[in-house]
Amino acid sequence: MSEGRLKSFKHHGRDVAEMRRRRTEVTVELRKNRKDEQMLKRRNMPLVDDDDEDVNIFLPTSNIQQSLAVLVQQAQSNEPGEQLMAVQHARKMLSKDKNPPINDLIKSGIVPVLVACLASDSPPLQFEAAWALTNIASGTSEQTRAVVHCGAVPIFIKLLSSPHDHVCEQAVWALGNISGDGPECRDYVISQGIIPPLLSFIKPSTPITFLRNVTWTISNLCRNKNPPPPFASVCQCLPALVQLVRHDDLDVKVDACWALSFLADGPQNQIQAVIDSQIIPYLVPKLQNTEPKIVMPALRTLGNIVTGSDAQTQVVLDNGILSQLEVLLSHRKENIVREAVWTLSNITAGSKEQVQMVIQAGLITPLIRVLLESDFKTQKEAAWAVSNLTVGGTPEQVAFLVTQGAIPPMCQLLSCKDVQVIQVILDGLSNILKMAGNNVAAIAVAIEEAGGLDKIESLQQHENGDIYKMAYCIIDNYFSNEGEVDLSLAPQANQQSFQFGGQQLPQGGFNF
Repeated sequence: MSEGRLKSFKHHGRDVAEMRRRRTEVTVELRKNRKDEQMLKRRNMPLVDDDDEDVNIFLPTSNIQQSLAVLVQQAQSNEPGEQLMAVQHARKMLSKDKNPPINDLIKSGIVPVLVACLASDSPPLQFEAAWALTNIASGTSEQTRAVVHCGAVPIFIKLLSSPHDHVCEQAVWALGNISGDGPECRDYVISQGIIPPLLSFIKPSTPITFLRNVTWTISNLCRNKNPPPPFASVCQCLPALVQLVRHDDLDVKVDACWALSFLADGPQNQIQAVIDSQIIPYLVPKLQNTEPKIVMPALRTLGNIVTGSDAQTQVVLDNGILSQLEVLLSHRKENIVREAVWTLSNITAGSKEQVQMVIQAGLITPLIRVLLESDFKTQKEAAWAVSNLTVGGTPEQVAFLVTQGAIPPMCQLLSCKDVQVIQVILDGLSNILKMAGNNVAAIAVAIEEAGGLDKIESLQQHENGDIYKMAYCIIDNYFSNEGEVDLSLAPQANQQSFQFGGQQLPQGGFNF
């Protein structure tokens, strides 16, 4: 299993570093599923199509480089009208096509010309140049950096103080694209002082389209983990994000929630700062929303918070997340189910009192259903949730897990090819057997009847040394040939729970 993944969890039985699981791989998953969440970069497309004729006014020959040379010359004209028209046509070329000629325009040398136009005293020219540069920066990393290397960022920051809203908004959009390129560009934009003027736009009088761009840019400033943004800078955004999460506009709320999820994805001091912002009471109700695109970032934020200390986890529990997780464990979107189970796995890695809250909320049965029926990625998270409970739970709590049918799906997953899942399941089964006491024979039979014994025996031949050792220890300690197991002690399934030796286990668990 990946060492980083295994060492990012929380609890007492295992080492804290082993039990705490943060989302190390989620950033990659986010990029793959961007259509369901949000874009890192956005191209500004006109709402009404521009006239096709004038887009090509400066492209009279079949040689595009010659034609662009004419355009660049005109964009440097001393005649304001001619210059504005040339820059506008460059912008139209970058805005109209599905595959705009960004590289051709960069090669033509127009980027430094457009940056110079940003610094003019003509608002229309500033706006057209900013729009063109925004769309160049919406491309590949190399294309974005072409804008940065020509000195555009400090000028864009200065334009945030323009008295003209449309110029300010276009500057915000460009800076959002640059920040979305990655940690290096993001940190450079932050170092140039974007945050104070950006936050000044969060006010009732700001048009909604402008506010959406502001919120999206804030989310890009908070994004990326390798390395993360300077927290002392981005934490300035927390009060504004609390305000934006409560906004009526869905897009604003979504991007604000994503920003919060990035800020909460860090060490305990960052998590505490998010908690101290008093945002949690506003996030938990978002889990009831019918729009998956708001449920996911709200759940991600809360899930990141419960990777913290038991006290930090308790704040989320006290705000009623467990009742919402019950619904989300059967959500129509598998990625939301997976996220809910991951969140639950960090809660079951908490204190015994927190494990009991999970049991009392009725989450064990739906969790086991997920372990049995969901896709493999989600089953993997459910395996962690079940195994964590066996580490930190009391014998009564572990017994309740068994009565709800945990052993058969656990044994079923021993056939998978994922080394990490096999280790987690073996660990869970070993913990159940250790806690069984006088009922260890009954548990052993339950594992054998579920096909687990054959699988564990075969795992003694596994190429992974840790798996071999775990399987060997289970067989040696609980399935040796020193005595036969009494089949009458095997758990017999009924509608609600298992029965051991004819005695039904109480719903609250029992003492082994």
